[in-house]
Amino acid sequence: MLTIDVSSVTDERGLHAALAQALRFPGFYGMNWAAFWDAITGLVQIPKHLRIVGWDHLNNHVPRGAAMLRQTLDRYQQQYQPRFLAEYT
Repeated sequence: MLTIDVSSVTDERGLHAALAQALRFPGFYGMNWAAFWDAITGLVQIPKHLRIVGWDHLNNHVPRGAAMLRQTLDRYQQQYQPRFLAEYT
């Protein structure tokens, strides 16, 4: 399991930076949702269990980013890893 703390994120760029660092994306990561999808489906191997800590903060301060992250991880689970678990705390 990998824990990603988003409790201090205040914008989408900060969210992408936190995700890129935690998931070890390459330096050329594009910092947008299409690039996030490309990274998790072809550039890096993400763990089978992600715990996103600070979810309420993220949802309140960066609602679009929170929604996009959840949608993208749900899509990843459906299309690639049925046993993948994303936990939002």
